[in-house]
Amino acid sequence: MHLRNKVITGALWSYVQQFGTQAVQFLVTVILARIIAPADFGLIGMIMIFVGVGTALFEGGLTNSLIRSNDLEDDDFSTVFIFNVLSSFIIYIILFFIAPFISNFYKQPILTDLLRVYSISFIISSFAAVHNTILVKQMKFRKIAVITFPAVILSGLSAVLMAFNNFGVWSLVYSALINAFFTTLILWFNADWKPKLIFNKEKFRLHFEYGNKMMISSVLDIIFVNLYQIVIGKIYSATLLGYYTRANSLMMLPVTNISGALNKVAFPTFSQMQNDEQKLRSTYKKMMLMVIYTVTPVMVIMIVLGENLVVFLFTDKWLPVVPVFQILCVTGILYPLHLYNLIILQVKGKSGLFLYLEIIKKILAVVSLVISYFFGFYGLLWGQVIFSVLCLFINTHYAGVFLKYNLWKQLQDLLPLFLVALIMGAVVYFVKNYFLTNLPDFWVLLLGTVTGLIFYIFLSAILKFSTFFEIKRILLKK
Repeated sequence: MHLRNKVITGALWSYVQQFGTQAVQFLVTVILARIIAPADFGLIGMIMIFVGVGTALFEGGLTNSLIRSNDLEDDDFSTVFIFNVLSSFIIYIILFFIAPFISNFYKQPILTDLLRVYSISFIISSFAAVHNTILVKQMKFRKIAVITFPAVILSGLSAVLMAFNNFGVWSLVYSALINAFFTTLILWFNADWKPKLIFNKEKFRLHFEYGNKMMISSVLDIIFVNLYQIVIGKIYSATLLGYYTRANSLMMLPVTNISGALNKVAFPTFSQMQNDEQKLRSTYKKMMLMVIYTVTPVMVIMIVLGENLVVFLFTDKWLPVVPVFQILCVTGILYPLHLYNLIILQVKGKSGLFLYLEIIKKILAVVSLVISYFFGFYGLLWGQVIFSVLCLFINTHYAGVFLKYNLWKQLQDLLPLFLVALIMGAVVYFVKNYFLTNLPDFWVLLLGTVTGLIFYIFLSAILKFSTFFEIKRILLKK
């Protein structure tokens, strides 16, 4: 299959998997949010940083090395598989013994058992990490979609049943284990590759040389992405942390569905053209503009209709989420820009530079957090927005060096999209406050969203946005 067609097909199936999975998980979350207390979501938020770090450590960045490397042999995959599994057990043992200290830090005794049980999920997942990586490298996203969806359904149903039977926070924990187990099981039964007891030291050094820097970068990123959750959980309360995590999850839903799905295709695609600068730059630009074109109007509509959205989905008890959600949506607009600029460094094999930039950004994160801390809870949120803007300058600089497509050139392409989205947001705000004031939340959301999207598409056609016509061509292609 021609690479261009392979990219489009891969992207479409990646979206099917992403949207299908997220749709089920979102529906489950809506049901759980109506049953489980916000504080229970806050408790999970407190331990997710440790689960995330554990996952990053056991993978060691070696799976990314497999995706970007060419001419791989069976012992490459088996070596990484053995490393992943052994590492996951070692990391779990460490987490098992430090769990009481984490519990004491937050002054939440239940966290000891929560962390010890929840962390089993990444041990289970380690047995299928390489299987999944092989499918991603081969861009078999249709197969991934078919494999992962049943596990999501089963874990979602389990979570709802347990919540209705008063399992509380444990319904979230056990559903994660069920999801990991069935995903791993189905991957093993459907995979064309099976691991062998082979550990090639030379192959390990080769992948680890690239992967260890990516691993450290991932760990740093996870720690600092969750830094605000640590501070909120420690200084404020589990309930307020629950509001923050719910707001962040709702904001990230369209972002991860759109940019995350395309990202699965982007890395292996860019890797195949890493030595053709012109082709790489052209493909990168096209994919980035498509994601921004899609994500930005969704974020703007969610900001304008935030209160109606939260009340409709989660009921009035989650109203304190609204201002938190609206502020975080601003960072959601910038998220794809960070993502795609960093992918270029990975594709070019600049894992050392990637790590260096991550360290610089994390220092900025600490400075931003310390300063914004003095302005209270909402000061922390706006500090997060400012930090995201600062990181954009850092991330785009080196992508500009390698692709000759710097921040200024990117903004020239993106500014018209942002302006049209802002105008659309003003139209939705006007329609909501002058024509939809007495309608139920559902109708406000439906009519406001439809009005906004029609206006956005209309302006895109009038202004002849190339991205609009590219998306139209892909959707209408038979």
